Amino acid sequence: MAGSGNDGKAKAVIPTIDLLDFPAQSKKLVEACEEWGCFRVVNHDHILPASLMEEMKEMTKSLFDLPKEIKKRNKDNVLVGSGYVAPTFWRPLYEALGLYDMTSPHDVERFFNDLDLSPHQREIIVKYGKGVEGVMREVMKQLCEAVGVKREQHVDEWCWQLRLNKYHFTPEGVGSPGVPIHTDAGFLTLLQDDESVGGLEVISRSGEVVVVDPVPGCLLLNLGDVAVLWSNGRFCNTRHSVMCRQGSVRYSIVSFFLGPKEGVAVEPQPEFVDPTHPPMYLPATYFQLRKFRMENNMHDGEVLELVRAPAPAATPAEPEK
Repeated sequence: MAGSGNDGKAKAVIPTIDLLDFPAQSKKLVEACEEWGCFRVVNHDHILPASLMEEMKEMTKSLFDLPKEIKKRNKDNVLVGSGYVAPTFWRPLYEALGLYDMTSPHDVERFFNDLDLSPHQREIIVKYGKGVEGVMREVMKQLCEAVGVKREQHVDEWCWQLRLNKYHFTPEGVGSPGVPIHTDAGFLTLLQDDESVGGLEVISRSGEVVVVDPVPGCLLLNLGDVAVLWSNGRFCNTRHSVMCRQGSVRYSIVSFFLGPKEGVAVEPQPEFVDPTHPPMYLPATYFQLRKFRMENNMHDGEVLELVRAPAPAATPAEPEK
């Protein structure tokens, strides 16, 4: 599924899911979640139009042009790292703005007010948020139907985070990491990539580094740690990084479909559990997994080992007759 690029790294043929072709795409979607943990989505214009994506990208650029003292008003809310992140010694190429919970009118209004957004900018974010949420919920609905999970309606209570990224790539920085290898902590991540500046790399299950070039008008979705727990290990969480591959500033818009709101645990769904596949993980909330990641510096999926269920006791052998 991959060829070799000029830099010696593989060029990915990430599975592409047509949002207008279900249920014909159901098997392909499940296989993508099992083998890659990521996939492209096309034909989403009826939910998230390309014109709105372009407006959001241009507005994102303008927000990073704000004075630093204004950007710093975008403070963490509940989650560390959910607000403004300035370039540091350890990550000199990376800058971000964030809105913790797009389903919370209070959080959205706070983000607007802290950055002094105009009515037009606010309108763009609200429309974009509805479009992104629509795509993520449609994908989740189709995935649940494909694997026979009957409780997809509970995702209506899940929260999701918006993050705007700027990578200060320069010719001198080519070959340097923008963000090191990691997995995402939540269930599903939706990426609107920079259409002209690449940098995303994923690690295949065999350990191969695979370059993922941006495709205009296309979305890239990937699964995180919560999806592994939820699927009882059937789905994989995508290990990925962002590298400076060319000397041009890169922007990306990322939406993290995290999981249930605080206090509600995720557990392996019954449809993934049977005598051959006993529960692999204990119930855990997204916030517990996130806390474990931060406290133990585990950003590459290792945190799942901390909630691994004890192996079932062996059944005693019957005595010989």
